Amino acid sequence: MIQLTNNELTLAVVTVSTVILAMFWYKRTLSSSSNGAPPLPPGPRSLPVVGFLPFLGQDLHKQFTNMAHTYGPIFKLKLGSRLYVVINTPELAKAVVRDHDDTFANRALIIAGSVISYGGQDIIFSKNNTYWRNLRKLFVHEVLSNKNLEASSCFRRDEVRTMIKNVFRQIGTKINITEMVFLTEANVLTSMIWGNTRKTDGHVEVKLREMVLDLSEIFNRPNLSDFFPILARFDLQGIKRDMKKQLQKFDRIMDGVIEDRIKSNSEMSLGDDEGKKDFLQILLDLKNKEDATPLNFTQIKALVMDILTAGTDTTSTLTEWAGAEIIRNHKVMKRVQDELTEIVGLNNMVEESHLSKLKYLDAVIKETHRLHIVVPFMIPRSPSKACIVGGYTVPEGCTVLVNGWAIHRDPRYWDNPLEFNPNRFLTSLDAKELDYRGNSMHFLPFGSGRRVCAGLPLAEKMQMFILASLFHSFDWSLPKGDEHDLSERFGLTIRKRNPLVAVPSQRLTDASLYM
Repeated sequence: MIQLTNNELTLAVVTVSTVILAMFWYKRTLSSSSNGAPPLPPGPRSLPVVGFLPFLGQDLHKQFTNMAHTYGPIFKLKLGSRLYVVINTPELAKAVVRDHDDTFANRALIIAGSVISYGGQDIIFSKNNTYWRNLRKLFVHEVLSNKNLEASSCFRRDEVRTMIKNVFRQIGTKINITEMVFLTEANVLTSMIWGNTRKTDGHVEVKLREMVLDLSEIFNRPNLSDFFPILARFDLQGIKRDMKKQLQKFDRIMDGVIEDRIKSNSEMSLGDDEGKKDFLQILLDLKNKEDATPLNFTQIKALVMDILTAGTDTTSTLTEWAGAEIIRNHKVMKRVQDELTEIVGLNNMVEESHLSKLKYLDAVIKETHRLHIVVPFMIPRSPSKACIVGGYTVPEGCTVLVNGWAIHRDPRYWDNPLEFNPNRFLTSLDAKELDYRGNSMHFLPFGSGRRVCAGLPLAEKMQMFILASLFHSFDWSLPKGDEHDLSERFGLTIRKRNPLVAVPSQRLTDASLYM
């Protein structure tokens, strides 16, 4: 057996490494010179096989923002065998979500997302194709039409009133606002999905809430199989297995709900009122409508899953951040409540008809979205073909992250960007353009382009309705000895590291309003 000295071994390793690097460089140079395409974006050096994975920190939104100062507003990094491109400025975001919207409209589908969306049969994760376009059109124009949102207002009103009643019973005690708002949002959505016609003892709703919380936890777990597709078959971390278990729970619940609804529909007389339809009934009607986009039961369940998961997590997280900022800023809370007193009156409870008149509260919520963007990288995109962005080639099939956190704090567009200042949405010259539909590239809380959030009309109503009701009905303060805490916990969504806990006191003089 041949024995090598340390020097010989070192020389051999260096020689082999040099040859491999030379071959790689030559292949890359030959490829670039043959097609004349611009180079890939710059980026940090990576290790063999694992790439930049060992150097990732816990707060990726901050890390990537800092890396943009070193490598430029667009940079690449290799994570495992996957190539990622990070966009950090409004100008480059416009190239992705507007100028080349069709090219970048596909999702970079991770394993957990694939499982929970029945293989991409929903709106969030489906590819940009005719199926997705028809499904989104159906969802926006049928399920979330102005007419149907108005018809379902009673469900939202009842659940928000229940929340206020429960808070009133706990006046003077500590309340976990984070948990309360999540449960309220979940109750609102389940009521809107199948209404009050389904007679349950509450167990179904409890199971759904638990499932949504579990789904969120699984989504926030990094999955090696997403970075090394060759490992996907082994499911080393059990993420696919755990997600399938949650999907099976959801299937059992929804199959029972749908079966009950079909049975009750067959027993109803033709003259029953059709004016107050829940989402499930709307979807079932569309399934049986000959001239509508055909729907099967799996697609119906995929849409319901979108509503439950996206609606609860994002809205409750935003409400938590907004509540923390309002309680922390006494001048802001006073102005919010003064506006509520003027518009709603101290002898009334908040109704949805009041919401459009609450201009300052709207500015507070928008400033919360700016400073505490809930989904920091939005939903990752994957170009359907190679494209030039910022003078660099973005290859087909890579994963593109639009760093909304960095864009929302860009000092070129936002004065004192780290300051919580709702007035910027009232006095800015382009304040009218700073809406939730992504018309201004430096304000993208719900995305932009054809992939802008399909549930936006409902999300806009719910975040306003819940916050207006909480701060009109009660004064809020932190528990004695507690300090204001705005520390973050990074994940698919950016949440408060610690839940918002506060103590309510009665604000309206007539106690009967709370009953």
